[in-house]
Amino acid sequence: MAEPNSGSTDARPLASDILTMQSVARADKIALICGERSLTFAELNARANHVANVLKSLGVNVGDRVAIMVHNSIEGIEVGAACTKIKAIQVPVNYRLREREVAYVLNDSEAKVVVAGPELVQVVEQARAAVQGQPTFIAIGGHAPAGWLQYEEVVGASSETMPVIGEASLGSSMSYTSGTTGNPKGAYRPNGVSLEAVLGVVQAFELRDSDVHLLAGPLYHSAPNAFTSLQILLGATTVILPRFDAVEALRLIERHRVSTTFMAPTLLQRLCDVPDEIAKTFDTSSLKSIILGAAPCPYILKVRATERFGPVLWEFYGATETGFVTILRPEDQLRKPGSCGTVAEGQEIRLLNEAGEEVPDGVPGEIWVRNTSLAQYFKKPDATARNMRDSFFSVGDIAYRDSEGYYFICDRKIDMIISGGVNIYPAEIEAVLSAHPAIADVAVIGVPDSHWGESVKAVVALRPGASATQEELIAYCAERIADYKKPRSVDFLDELPRNPAGKLLKRNIREAYWKGQERKI
Repeated sequence: MAEPNSGSTDARPLASDILTMQSVARADKIALICGERSLTFAELNARANHVANVLKSLGVNVGDRVAIMVHNSIEGIEVGAACTKIKAIQVPVNYRLREREVAYVLNDSEAKVVVAGPELVQVVEQARAAVQGQPTFIAIGGHAPAGWLQYEEVVGASSETMPVIGEASLGSSMSYTSGTTGNPKGAYRPNGVSLEAVLGVVQAFELRDSDVHLLAGPLYHSAPNAFTSLQILLGATTVILPRFDAVEALRLIERHRVSTTFMAPTLLQRLCDVPDEIAKTFDTSSLKSIILGAAPCPYILKVRATERFGPVLWEFYGATETGFVTILRPEDQLRKPGSCGTVAEGQEIRLLNEAGEEVPDGVPGEIWVRNTSLAQYFKKPDATARNMRDSFFSVGDIAYRDSEGYYFICDRKIDMIISGGVNIYPAEIEAVLSAHPAIADVAVIGVPDSHWGESVKAVVALRPGASATQEELIAYCAERIADYKKPRSVDFLDELPRNPAGKLLKRNIREAYWKGQERKI
């Protein structure tokens, strides 16, 4: 699995890794399809063995980190599978990051090897000067800059023999997620995920080995990564969509008789926005599950999706740190508007008020979760401890529970923005804008957006006598942070509201923009 477990002491060890077992049980079954290329389970296992032996020859040992910055691809899955074989930790890097951000992740994770896809080699090369230590850089396809290794060359020259590390475990990934400080943190589970927990997810979503899964969302996100790992566990086929295109997704669903997929609501909206006259030319009757997560899904979008694809929508609430916490089944999607479902098997939830007391049904409280798969933050025990209470973990979401046991997310304790299913942390953007010579004070907030759910807005106060335009400030951010983080709009105030202690009153700023909205986040 993509998210190993730090808390389980009874995780069932495996005599061999799952992929090796599938290569015997389903040797000739297609494991991966990408464009016109495909690999059987036997072929994928052989390729992963080659990569694993490359990593070992480069000094990657148990627990070492291997950073992977690729678009959805067969190679990205190969590297992840290789890490599992040698019990290294794969670190998927968001391919939308800028050089400075890439260098931070590579340094913080202490990556021993860095693998980059063809279109991403250049940004990693530009980040390289700021990277500490001496990691080995490997380029997939195309030109390898000076000092880099070429992926196919080193893989082709390595052994296909399965590396023997000892008892294998499920999961070896560390996903980077930020916090209120704006500095990303690596969330990982060094002891793996228990087989019981993984099988619980399979059962909850009614996944089968006969499924054909469409990898639609980016592999750097923990959920697409997790669902892709589940397909290997099951011996199911995964169809890879390198970059999301709605019409291409429909074409692949028809061509390969896709039965399951995971996507953020933004991608579902793109599917529903395909004109009827085009959508009707594709047979999507094979779809049995469109699993939604990463952001709230608007009710009207669920109605549209149900009209187009039938009762196939599933939804879950969870986080990189907690895994899957609640699940909303297809029959409840329209019956329970706004709900993220009931508590999943193996999960415990407490809703607590500010005093740490459990709240009754109908009263909002902070969500605290306990399971056997809670993550910890790499090299940040204090950050982990701040999010823990009596072995329960919280990412700061506020919810209430109705009398039937259904949960409804209604607010966030922290200021995080979720735009298109991607977490964006205002503190990071505020730090960039604060360095602009014209800005005296700044607040970055999420505002309602019909397509993305939220979009990024900067509210700024300028220094006396200084001037700056919206376009100038947006361009300033675009040069320093990933494009998806930059503000889409800028408003100017004479002064930002603060309390007597000087604390910025973001809720007061947000209030005007969210007035009349069903939710306040």
